[in-house]
Amino acid sequence: MIEAVRERRAVGDAVEEIEEQVRLLLGAREPRARAHGPRFAHLWDIASECLLGGKLLRPRLLIGAFDALAAGPAAEASRRRSALRISAAVELLHFSFLLHDDVIDEDLIRRGAPNAIGRLLGGTGAESPAASEARRSEGRRLHWARSNAILLGDLMLAAVHQVFAREAVPEAMRVRLLDLLDRTITESVAGEQHDIGLSDGVIASDLDEVLEMSRLKTATYTFELPLRAAAILAGADARLEEELGAIARHLGVAFQLQDDLLCAFGDSREHGKDPFSDFREGKETAIIAYARTTSAWSRIDPKLGAGDFGDEDGRALRSLLRECGAERAIRSMVDERIRAAVGIVCQEEPAIPRALMRFLLGVVEALDGRRG
Repeated sequence: MIEAVRERRAVGDAVEEIEEQVRLLLGAREPRARAHGPRFAHLWDIASECLLGGKLLRPRLLIGAFDALAAGPAAEASRRRSALRISAAVELLHFSFLLHDDVIDEDLIRRGAPNAIGRLLGGTGAESPAASEARRSEGRRLHWARSNAILLGDLMLAAVHQVFAREAVPEAMRVRLLDLLDRTITESVAGEQHDIGLSDGVIASDLDEVLEMSRLKTATYTFELPLRAAAILAGADARLEEELGAIARHLGVAFQLQDDLLCAFGDSREHGKDPFSDFREGKETAIIAYARTTSAWSRIDPKLGAGDFGDEDGRALRSLLRECGAERAIRSMVDERIRAAVGIVCQEEPAIPRALMRFLLGVVEALDGRRG
């Protein structure tokens, strides 16, 4: 994951500050949740377990970019506190998307450990929803866990809006932030629908469609939202915000293509994902979209998403995708996107502020060597 929040504060400090804000956001809502009984309160316990201890890519991007832009005296402390609260809300938004995504994809594991659904399904103890439903069939218990994940995702989305709407910043700044949030959620949901349509065959798969899905689903909220929000909070003008948006789109698509490559060809011990999960699900990634255009497709298609898919099939698919040039082609696309981002960062007119340029080049460097 990206290790690039270095400009004004140490990475560890930023992580601790963000995690503290996440705790405060969850803690402020916990009494209200507990008033509805142990089953409902358990959702907040699950949220804390899943949210804390992660790598916090998105909020760290926001704080790193904000620090590079603001770099001001103590008088800016209140604005930085606002940036920290907004960054924590961005992490809640990420969690809400993951919850809904895991329901859609029917996943129980994330990064090598049970996700929220898996925790709800396998929990024990008097306050565990899964334990209280133990007498029901496995199917009913799974429905309970997935339904709770949807509801928790809805609660997280509501909390995000509350943070953005109530933050003590000038009215014009708040409106810009809310407009950004609204567009981010709309585009991300459109990207998720696109992803489902590609996987279910409702949308015809080709490389351009998959790249557009990646931009909407990943780049918009993973890179655009944090970098644009940082610009708004630092008082930057609309021109710089647009420049950051363009950089973010290139980096976000590169990030998603790297995810696809890691799942197909990477070491699961490093990236923490279920080996060959994209193959097993029949997921329409850029790798698969490229492979469709090659003579190897007739050998790839029967294995992809097969009901009896096993690790041997995964290794066979990996070999076929290498032989047909899909791996090489997508790696080349990653390089192109990174070069495009660097071109904007380093352009002479309009110039990116030097401290922000250093921060963004650090992000690019870390992205270029990403393994997980």
